[in-house]
Amino acid sequence: MPKNTRLSRGIEAIELGFVKRIEDSRTHRESLIHEMEREATPKFAMKLGIQMHLAGLSLSNTVSVLESLGVERVRSTVHNWVHKADLQPDDDMTPNQVAVDETMIRLNGSWYWLYMAVDPDTNNILHTKLQPTRNHYTAKDFMNELIEKHNLDNSLFLVDGLPSLHQACRYYSVRFRVTKHGNRNSVERVFRELKRRTKAFSNSFSNAQLQTADDWLKSFAFAWNTLI
Repeated sequence: MPKNTRLSRGIEAIELGFVKRIEDSRTHRESLIHEMEREATPKFAMKLGIQMHLAGLSLSNTVSVLESLGVERVRSTVHNWVHKADLQPDDDMTPNQVAVDETMIRLNGSWYWLYMAVDPDTNNILHTKLQPTRNHYTAKDFMNELIEKHNLDNSLFLVDGLPSLHQACRYYSVRFRVTKHGNRNSVERVFRELKRRTKAFSNSFSNAQLQTADDWLKSFAFAWNTLI
């Protein structure tokens, strides 16, 4: 069975920190109403909805499955669960190699650049960053965040012929090798799945702002590493 269609790990990996009871009696009434609405949905159903959508089901199909369990919610509610859960890949990984690449993602009729780093040994996504353009500054920005998140002092970076990535590697004094094949293909496999998802379920990025799309991509990375 293809990786994107199976749920191989428990949903306890999903934390719902945004769901909590309001203890302060001075809290605004509107906040209390919103909290009551969230608590009306069993946490298991919320986690299941998040997992199913990130694992490959469209929002519509996720809603249909939840309805079969007696939980009636609209697509925007499931989308909000995913966004508010603030899921991200784990930090402090120590990969031997890091495959780095960039690709274009369509958002609200405009094209944006998605930078991604993958551990070829595990196929885990290390970091993603959505940028409005591609240049030396955006490459350095991505590389800086990547290095801050993980232990990469002894890692070998695998990059293609893009000069801005070469300069970013030199700027941060990391070892890198220019290659278009071999282990660097791991990031291409993730890109193919990601593009399949965004093409098949275009509502993922419909009317979304850059930050919302960037958050969704980090949730996708979490699911790729942990849930599917």
